[in-house]
This record gives sequence, C-alpha cells and structure tokens, in this order.
Amino acid sequence: MKIGQYDIAGSQNLFNEMQSLSTQAQNPFAIPGQTNKQINNTSSANFGDMLSNAINNVNDLAHDARNKTNAFEMGDQSVSLAEVMITKEKAGVAFEATMHVRNKVLEAYEKIMQTPV
Repeated sequence: MKIGQYDIAGSQNLFNEMQSLSTQAQNPFAIPGQTNKQINNTSSANFGDMLSNAINNVNDLAHDARNKTNAFEMGDQSVSLAEVMITKEKAGVAFEATMHVRNKVLEAYEKIMQTPV
C-alpha cells in the first residue's frame, strides 16, 4: 500500500503478522493430525522464531530510519523530509509495540511467580 510515493507495506505486514499470531493464540489446537505434545513443541519453536523475527524487524526499521535521517542530513536529494519522518514514525511505533509486549510478558511472569504452589 502506498501513500503518495511512500510504501507502508512494512507496517501492514507487521499488522498482518500480529493478527495471525492472535488467531493462532486463540485456537492453538486447530492443527489437524497432530498430538498435543507435537503442538506444544511446534508452537514453542515457532514462538521463539517469531519473537526473533519481530525483534529483527524492529531493529531493521530503526536502522532504516537512522540511514534515511543521515542521508537527508547529508543533503541526499533522493530522500525527502516526508520519507524520513514516515520511516522514523514506523520505527517508533514498532519499538513501542515491542515494549508493550515485553511489559505484558513481564507482568505474566510476575503473576506466575506469585501464584502459590
């Protein structure tokens, strides 16, 4: 999807990935032909990969924003101010979403640790 000459497919892909993960989390046993043990092993491996990919995506967005900012500051005519602002905002939104996820994971961990055995 483009706004003017700027592509916002990266944020749309992130949104689609988050929706897909939400659907999978709501119905983890929907995979036909697998036992519970296989599902648990698959989902834990997928969660680790997904988390790694999401963090790498946030890191890539931050690097892209920094590179475009540097290029604009150095006078590169191919990079506009609007493009710099859009990439910086994408990186900021992705970072904030990552921090919210981290905070929720920490809250869940703290609740689990406070649960009496």
